Order: sequence, then C-alpha cells, then structure tokens
Amino acid sequence: MGRMAEGRTRPLLQFSAGGLVVDERGRVLLIRARDLRDQPVWTLPKGTLGPGESSADAALREVREETGYRCEVVRELDEVTYWFQHDGRRIKKTVRWFLMRPLEKAGEHDHEVDEVAWLERGEALRRLRYDSDRRLVEALG
Repeated sequence: MGRMAEGRTRPLLQFSAGGLVVDERGRVLLIRARDLRDQPVWTLPKGTLGPGESSADAALREVREETGYRCEVVRELDEVTYWFQHDGRRIKKTVRWFLMRPLEKAGEHDHEVDEVAWLERGEALRRLRYDSDRRLVEALG
C-alpha cells in the first residue's frame, strides 16, 4: 500500500475526559450542546485534555467550563471508546469518565453550551442522545 492510502486510512486518535455529576438528591447534570452537524444534543460534559493535564484535572475543568459548577471527583468510571467521521477523517476517541459531586455553582457555562439542567435520572436517560452516556447513567443503579 502506498504512503497516501496509508495516511488516509490511519485513524486519528483523540483523548477526552468528562464528568457524570450527581447531586445529593440523585439528579444528573446534563448540557445541551451542538453536535458536528450543529444540531442540539443533550449529553454529559466532556472535553479534550490540555498539554500535561491529567484526565481527572481535564474532567474537572471541562465540567466547570461547560456547566459553571466546581466539583470533586468521587471515583473513576469505565472509559468509553467510539469511532466517528469528521472532515473526512476516521477518528477513534477514548473518553475517561469520572463520577463527581458538585461543590458550588462557580459561574456560568461557556459559549459551547446552550443550556445546563439538573434532571431526575429517568428524565436524563430520556434526553441523552448517545448510548454511551445512557450506559454511564444506567450503571449508577
């Protein structure tokens, strides 16, 4: 196989971290953001690791930026790996997830998020678009 074909077929590897934030009443914190097609989507807060940043630190930062809540990590959850296409590239993304509890409302969500909502578990499961997000919430028991 030639170099060009090899370069086109090799997937791009991405690493993100996110938080499943649950309050003392068992409600789940969701964000309404935009998918790659600019469609609204309810999901869990997550984002890409910064240079030298640990997964836990990135998850805490992303939750703070996307929800306005300062949280603490309770424990690490199962990581999720999935594939998607973007700009003609195959991307393999691995997300490390952390169960978190909120400490305080520390500000507003950033421009990447349209809305933030605390939802009962059942309503959160109905709104979440991605199966991997639903599995994390279902695993809470």
